Amino acid sequence: MIALLLVPLLLPWVLPPLARRTAGRVRPEVALWAITAAAGALAVGVVACLGVLLLPLALAIPPLAALVHLIQPLQAGPALLALGVSVLSAGIVAVTGVTVVRRGLSEVRRLRVAHGEVAHLPHAGGLCVLEDPCPDAYALPGLLGPGRIVVTSGMLRSLDPKEREVLLAHERAHLAARHHLFLAAAQVAGWCHPALAAVIPQVSFAAERAADESAARATGSRRLTAQAVGRAALAATRGGERLGGSMLAAGAVTGPVPARVKALLIQAPARRIVPALLAMALVCTTAGTCSLGGAIWLHRGVEIAQGEHPADLQGAPRPPCIRCSADEIH
Repeated sequence: MIALLLVPLLLPWVLPPLARRTAGRVRPEVALWAITAAAGALAVGVVACLGVLLLPLALAIPPLAALVHLIQPLQAGPALLALGVSVLSAGIVAVTGVTVVRRGLSEVRRLRVAHGEVAHLPHAGGLCVLEDPCPDAYALPGLLGPGRIVVTSGMLRSLDPKEREVLLAHERAHLAARHHLFLAAAQVAGWCHPALAAVIPQVSFAAERAADESAARATGSRRLTAQAVGRAALAATRGGERLGGSMLAAGAVTGPVPARVKALLIQAPARRIVPALLAMALVCTTAGTCSLGGAIWLHRGVEIAQGEHPADLQGAPRPPCIRCSADEIH
C-alpha cells in the first residue's frame, strides 16, 4: 500500500517538461486548459495520498482506533516504515495547510489594495486610467463585482493609438476568459507540491499567448499585435517593475515577451494534440489509479483490523463466544 501511495507524490515531477512542450506547440487556449487541469488533478492526488498516509499514524492512537473499532493494529506495511512515512506526511500536510492559508490571504490582501487604488477613478467600459508615469497595464479581476482594466498614463504615452487598441484588446481577453481563475488554480497546485510550482510560469505563458491571439483576431493584424506587445514590454522595463501587484492580475508585459512576439510573427497555431498532451493524460491517469488502489488497499486493511475478515487475522485475540459465556453463568 505504501508504495502505491508514494507514486502520486513522485509523478508531479514529470509535469514541468511536458507543460513546456505543450505551451510551445499547442494552441494557447487548449494548452491553458490542459496544463491547469493536469496540475490541479495531480495536486488533488498529492493531498489525497498524504491524507491516506496519515491514517496509520492516526489509527495508532488508542482513542482514534476505538472510534473505528480496531481489534488489532492497522497493518499498512513494515511498522517502522509506515510510522515514519505517516509522521513525514503529517509534517508536510501541516506545512502545506499553513502555506495555502497564508499565501491565499496575502493574495486577497493584494487584490484589495489594487482595487483600492482604482476605486475612486472614473471608468468607461471597465477601463481605468491611473495617473502614474510608470508604464503598466493589467487586467484586475473583481473580488465580488466585475473586473477592471487598469492602464497607467505612462503606458498610454508610450504607445500610439493603434497599439493602445491592441493593449486594451489583450486585457479584455484576460477578463473575458477569466484567466485569473487558471492562475489561481495553478498557484494553489504549486503550494501543494514543489514540482507543480514549476508549472505556474507555463500557465501564465499560455494565458498571455491566448490573450495575444485574441487581440490579433480583434485588430486583424498579428504584426501590429507583436509590435504593441514588444513596445509595451520595453516601456515597462524602462519604467521599472510594479511592486506589490497581485499574481492574479494578468498584464500585457507578463511572461517571456520575446517568445510571445516570435509566436505572433509566425503563422497562427493550429496543432491541437501533441504527444505531450497524451503524456499528461497518462500521468494523471496513473496518479489517479495509484491513489485509488492505495485507498482501497488501506480500506481493506482497516476492515481486517476490525475483524470483518477473520481469515486474514494473524494472531488477533478472538472475541468471547456468547453461548460459552452463557454456559459459564449457569
